[in-house]
Amino acid sequence: MPHPLIAFVRLVDRTNYGVGRFAMYLLFALMAVLMWSSISKAFFNPSLWTLEMAQFLMVAYYVLGGPYAMQMEAHVRMDLFYAKQSPVRRAVWDGFTVFVVMFYMAVLIWGAAESLGYSLGLTWDGLWPQIGRLERSPTAWRPYLWPIKLVMLVGFALMLLQALSAFIRDLATIRGETI
Repeated sequence: MPHPLIAFVRLVDRTNYGVGRFAMYLLFALMAVLMWSSISKAFFNPSLWTLEMAQFLMVAYYVLGGPYAMQMEAHVRMDLFYAKQSPVRRAVWDGFTVFVVMFYMAVLIWGAAESLGYSLGLTWDGLWPQIGRLERSPTAWRPYLWPIKLVMLVGFALMLLQALSAFIRDLATIRGETI
């Protein structure tokens, strides 16, 4: 494989490994928020922010951990036929199916970018974007929504890069090389 492709695969894998390891710790933050929610409901006045913060943390955990799970091959598969095939045949099958994943990720990135732009109130004044009214949640806590939408956009982009990295690895396996 050409050296730039190997460097790309290693960079993407290293980045997603670090982001995925960080995302694992978001589960502890989620548990802390939910524990505070339970304590405040039992002994104090219930906190308004806990449910939405738990949802935001769960989204970040799931979206940022997805590329790491793909890298570690931890996603669910139908191993009925897949496990019995040779590594080259599995690489051919994975190389084919990764295009479906990449198309889906491209659609999600498109939607996330539009949603983030809407959340920031972006309008175009000539060549430069102008930030308008920032979108807020309609709940009583009313947090800004652009941070979680940015996390989603970054997570989807990392997943697309990881799918491309997996495709390059599959090509190397088909050629009898390892990365």
